[in-house]
Amino acid sequence: MDRPLRIGTRGSPLALVQARLVAEALRAAHDWDEEAVALVPITTSGDVIQDRPLAEVGGKALWTKELDACLAEGRTDFSVHSMKDVETIRPTTFAIAAMLERADTRDRLIGAESIEALPEGAVVGTSSPRRTAQLLARRPDLETVSIRGNVQTRLAKVARGEVDATLLAAAGLDRLGIDEGVPLDLLPAPAQGAIGVEIRADRDDLRALLSAIDHAPTHAAVKAERAFLAALGGDCHSAVAALARDGVLRAEILSSDGSEVQAGEGEPAELAGRLLAAASPALRSTFAR
Repeated sequence: MDRPLRIGTRGSPLALVQARLVAEALRAAHDWDEEAVALVPITTSGDVIQDRPLAEVGGKALWTKELDACLAEGRTDFSVHSMKDVETIRPTTFAIAAMLERADTRDRLIGAESIEALPEGAVVGTSSPRRTAQLLARRPDLETVSIRGNVQTRLAKVARGEVDATLLAAAGLDRLGIDEGVPLDLLPAPAQGAIGVEIRADRDDLRALLSAIDHAPTHAAVKAERAFLAALGGDCHSAVAALARDGVLRAEILSSDGSEVQAGEGEPAELAGRLLAAASPALRSTFAR
């Protein structure tokens, strides 16, 4: 090309690190020089709106709509996403062309040595319905409050004592070089730890270039987890966890207060149907198939 390939990315520290990982992988795979790929930081609605949970103001689309507009208009050549933040159903004009090898899929607890070690009635900051439900399933005495902002902002809230603890994705902490927190054995959000590269579906030239950095096992696992989500018909209010590993998909759906958990393993559509069939009407009503 007669110009650098332009990578659309959110402007947060973690998003920029992830975009650089994609740029470095492309340069290494194709023996390109430093100027062959350029980052284009884009401020998204999710970065601007920090005072409310995502589910109240538009869901995961808040992380993607500005990136989508730049991609559709040709202002960028591809977008880099944390796959867990990408809506389950995407416009057919776009395609996920590659995923880097997945990082640690676990959550890490910041502020205590374990969930059990949290004091009675401790306040845990999280805006994730999944994390909230999983915490309350183990410790119904805990209080959860909404907490937004980038990784550094959330860590600072714990350090200042605004909350007793929080949960953060291990992958994000590792990518930022932050060695804090204790890994938990909770099932993660679908696609947690995976970085995806999205293009316009008609850009076969870019699809071919990106195939060189696509990690097929990660792509297959994330595809299965997202297929499970699609079969459930959940939204940003739904508490869902899923992890595909070595060809086995494990998943769970939970009530918002953690009082009901339906878990199992199987093929995405079959498993979704089985968990919903076993769920109470109240839990089932949080999904719209």
